[in-house]
Amino acid sequence: MNRVVPQPAATVMLVRDAASGLEVFMLRRSLGAVFVAGAHVFPGGKVDEADRTDPDLGRVCVGLDDREASRRLGIEQGGLAYWIAAIRECFEEAGVLLARNSHGEHPRFVDPEVVDRFEDHRRAVHRGGRRLVEVCGKEGLGLTADDLQYASHWITPEGSPRRFDTRFFVARAPEDQKPLHDGSETVASRWLSPERALAEHARGRFEMITPTIHSLRMLAHFDRVDDVMAAAASATASDGAPDMVRVGTDSDGGWRIRLRAD
Repeated sequence: MNRVVPQPAATVMLVRDAASGLEVFMLRRSLGAVFVAGAHVFPGGKVDEADRTDPDLGRVCVGLDDREASRRLGIEQGGLAYWIAAIRECFEEAGVLLARNSHGEHPRFVDPEVVDRFEDHRRAVHRGGRRLVEVCGKEGLGLTADDLQYASHWITPEGSPRRFDTRFFVARAPEDQKPLHDGSETVASRWLSPERALAEHARGRFEMITPTIHSLRMLAHFDRVDDVMAAAASATASDGAPDMVRVGTDSDGGWRIRLRAD
């Protein structure tokens, strides 16, 4: 059997403060999706070749360079590509652009003309007809890599037909940007508390995979976005061991997922 090599990927948990406490934005994947069809996920996807090799992207990133990004991930180089992929996927899948202008302000999607213009950017970037760095140039923006804090590292276990080596990030959702699913890869979206998502999953009403569940359990420890971001910022760099490690066998020979903590 050919060994499937995990593909680099990035996911971002968008969080906000609500009257009832912390909320996180989640998408439901299309039932026709090849990977985790129908599951509720955070915005994210594969690290594209351009995320790794386009030198212009590094130059428009604010507050973080490849050396520091790689140190935080515990790798030698190429770490910034994960931040860039997380920002790009968040824009493509959720319509949220983690970027700032020269005055330090995030773009505000309030005026209908601005909304239409950025929706055009979103579709063009998703199709591959426009580079994210071109959007930054047209709009006078820099990608705010420093808005994202590294949270965790998950690898799809061996034996899966598709495998991903995924870095999870957390970011405060910008004000005046309304996240929304893309209608193709993702077919529904909502804000909800981590506790609500976990409760609905326990009732069989909210399908999720293991990394998503454990990420929500982590978020459930916090009441405010400030606390989440501070905790993530103070965390040490990865020791190189991912949170998802292997598929093992029970004493009766059945298969089960084993986490590093097990």
